[in-house]
Amino acid sequence: MSENNDEFKAWAEKKWGNKRASTGGGVYFLGFVGAAIFYISSATDFWTGTLGILKAIVWPAFLVFSALSELGG
Repeated sequence: MSENNDEFKAWAEKKWGNKRASTGGGVYFLGFVGAAIFYISSATDFWTGTLGILKAIVWPAFLVFSALSELGG
């Protein structure tokens, strides 16, 4: 099993080099901060604000769900 993994790593290194995409985490973080500000600013009490933080963590799931709902009918 390890031999196949090593072969894949060598192939990927040859094909793409040592490039890594690192912008996804930054974009997600900015989205998290924006969602947290939105949800907390509309909170009426402590527990609604806490729920807002939890919603801000999983905001991409809400986005994908609503997009697929619109596309699927």
